[in-house]
Amino acid sequence: MADVSAIESRVLETLATLGIPYERVECDPDYADTAAFCERYGYPPESCGNTIIVSSKKEPRQHSACVVKASTRLDVNGTVRRLMGVSRLSFASAEQTMELTGMMIGGVTVFHLPEGIPLYVDAKLMDLDYVILGSGSRSSKIKMAPRDFEKVPGATIVPDLSMEPRVS
Repeated sequence: MADVSAIESRVLETLATLGIPYERVECDPDYADTAAFCERYGYPPESCGNTIIVSSKKEPRQHSACVVKASTRLDVNGTVRRLMGVSRLSFASAEQTMELTGMMIGGVTVFHLPEGIPLYVDAKLMDLDYVILGSGSRSSKIKMAPRDFEKVPGATIVPDLSMEPRVS
């Protein structure tokens, strides 16, 4: 296995501790963003999960992590807002995500989130044969069975967490 970052190493330890079988898929960090990864390595966006950090706009700030298929849109102003019980939300910026999680966009994963951040997983992921997620690093991805999200402490499987993309 290639050298892994400290955070990716902790992610892999977490996967082992939770008993989640996985495959580590190496990738060029320049192609870590989901669309570029799928195109470069031939994976369908429907089988890739984006882990998105969402933040409330008002103090005290609340955060959550949401995992949806890369081919869908997170229902941030509907489902997520209701789940978090706040009036206004926004997607965390790349800088906010890095500050909060220690991970860069393209590598954010559910397996090394700060304690106390709710994790919402779109139920649409659960019927897939596999899902590909960030590994904590932009140098690799984690390929796993979606049912194993149920092993992640505090994870909530949520119907209608995402919507189909708008068609122009």
